[in-house]
Amino acid sequence: MDLSGLLDIELSDQAIVIGMVFVAVLLLMQSFLVPAFGENRQAQKRLKKRLKAISGEARPDEVSLVRRKYLRELSPLERALEALPGMARLEQLVEQAGKETPAYRVVLASLLLGGVAGGGGYLLLPLPIAVLLGLGAAALPFLRLQRLRNQRLARFEEQLPDALIIMARALRAGHPFSDAMHLVAEEMAEPVAGEFRTTFMEINYGGDVRGALLGLLRRVQSVTVMIFVTSVLIQKETGGNLAELLDGLASVVRDRFRFQRKVKTLSAQGRMAAWILSLLPFVLAGVLTLVSPNFIPMLTGDPIGRQLVVAAFVMVIMGILWMRKIVRIEV
Repeated sequence: MDLSGLLDIELSDQAIVIGMVFVAVLLLMQSFLVPAFGENRQAQKRLKKRLKAISGEARPDEVSLVRRKYLRELSPLERALEALPGMARLEQLVEQAGKETPAYRVVLASLLLGGVAGGGGYLLLPLPIAVLLGLGAAALPFLRLQRLRNQRLARFEEQLPDALIIMARALRAGHPFSDAMHLVAEEMAEPVAGEFRTTFMEINYGGDVRGALLGLLRRVQSVTVMIFVTSVLIQKETGGNLAELLDGLASVVRDRFRFQRKVKTLSAQGRMAAWILSLLPFVLAGVLTLVSPNFIPMLTGDPIGRQLVVAAFVMVIMGILWMRKIVRIEV
């Protein structure tokens, strides 16, 4: 075999190895860099069902204050870009992340990063690696928004018990429900303050309590918020002691969050073991390449060796999924 053939085989092997590492690391990040405490699947299904019902209940001409202010500040060209398919969902992700960046700018940043990284990779690296590099760079803005959204949601749920206690005390002091939410907006820090302020403004400027609370649930898609909104709406229809209800809900949320921290601590060893065991084969392959450069090409050059490499990679993926099932505890 000539030198060009050997070079093509080597580049192909490098592309395959990089692709395997990319898939393994992506699965590890999705499985073990998210909070170890997963909400019950049934609760997630109820939340999705509730959100779909909310979307069905919303009137076509009903626009939240946040959306109205957002559209008013855009130019006609920007409004046209925001009307493109998929922009509404991306705009919701930006809003949930606590950012004010227009959705079309996120898309433009993604295309720019992907084009620059892919073009630069095409000049220096093989085509498969350049494509993976471009796709990875294009996904960075969306991954960053997702990470910020998860962090903001975690902070919101951590602050929610204190906000409920403040509302309960305000209700006992004789304040109406909307003023209790305004008090939370003034006394608490972000992100609870901003979300409750928006909800208060929607009520104070002529909206009904039901629509404002459902808007809160749309912005903060959490099972805890769904329980809070549902409890308040039921109390508004049937009556009862709302202050006592909020106190009980605050206690439940605080205990739930405390248990979440405990589960995350107890599962830390399993998550670390998953990272080590999953990446160990790739690290050993790299060490073997440095110590004995001819070993890996000899293995991948043989048809049986290639089958063994594929079988090992499949077993690594199965191990990641199995360890994810063990570590992620649902309550």
